[in-house]
Amino acid sequence: MVFGMRGRELEGLLPTGCAPVREQLRLGEANAAQYLRERGLLHPGEEATVEAAGEGNINWVRRMRISPHGRSLVVKQARPALERFPEYQVTTERIVFESRYYEVARPSDLDGLLPHVLDFDECERVLILEDLGDAERLDEALGRGYDGRGAAQALGRFLGRVHAATREAPALAEQFHNNAMRRLHGDHIFVLPFRENSFPLSPRLRARAEQVWKDADLVARADAAYARYLTPQGALIHADVQAGNVLLANSGPKLLDAEIAHVGDPAFDLGTLIAHLCVAALASRRSSPGLVRAAWSAYLEAADAASLRFEDVARYAAIELLRRTIGAARLRAVERDEAGVAVLEAAARWIRRPPPSCEALESPAI
Repeated sequence: MVFGMRGRELEGLLPTGCAPVREQLRLGEANAAQYLRERGLLHPGEEATVEAAGEGNINWVRRMRISPHGRSLVVKQARPALERFPEYQVTTERIVFESRYYEVARPSDLDGLLPHVLDFDECERVLILEDLGDAERLDEALGRGYDGRGAAQALGRFLGRVHAATREAPALAEQFHNNAMRRLHGDHIFVLPFRENSFPLSPRLRARAEQVWKDADLVARADAAYARYLTPQGALIHADVQAGNVLLANSGPKLLDAEIAHVGDPAFDLGTLIAHLCVAALASRRSSPGLVRAAWSAYLEAADAASLRFEDVARYAAIELLRRTIGAARLRAVERDEAGVAVLEAAARWIRRPPPSCEALESPAI
């Protein structure tokens, strides 16, 4: 998740189980090892060093290398100011919802897609996870021609199981009352790319973007999808199933960064995933190599989701593709003008008239 506007402030909820009697402990190189020791994660005779881990756009994220036994773990702390965009003040409770998502979704994770949680400190907003080392990101792998059908199947199957297990569970909506992150994320998907903005675009792409901003029908369809996205019913959704949040570990794909998790439309999870599975093919104006079909078929088999229409999934996918082309979080696959225009044209077509099936979506003629 990347942010593109300045000065936006969202009021967060107070910690669920901790009274705000003092300032949050800010972890850093000077105190991280002692913190691990106090949490029982650093044993007598062990020492820890701090290393960078990932991009850390939103949270403070570091790898802790522990000697002499050679083990390591990842420490993630949510702070009011975003790590890479300190002009944003966003609720730190986002990491509570991430931890809660892992807990609720874990029984459905039969293939081991979720990272192991080693510790969660709700008061200090610190989540400690297994270290996946130098596992490659799925988006980078797909960009070099990786056959991602196995990963697509695993992700579709996992989402199907989670959605089936949490479908129509009213109590979950209160446990995942994650409105601040849901709206901030939603604004960057459904609103900002469809209105005039100052995101950096080439002259050619900006000209195409201006056509989108003036297209009342297209904007209205995005607004309708946003209203559906905001409806707090359906199932527990991860809400950010982008390829950049999937690491290809030796044991299989791992899905990370569930800080936008909430109860909502299952089609949104599938649409986001499908957008990222097909963007490389769309950018080169070729048919997709079966990735969408792999994810969709695995999802249907796991979820028994007779009521889920592929058209709804495809419209969410199209909106995600559009915002990743002319919004704040552009993908590497659309950096060239020719690629960006190809993806934008497909996205606009699909928003108006979503493909009725995954076979139709994967066809180069659609």
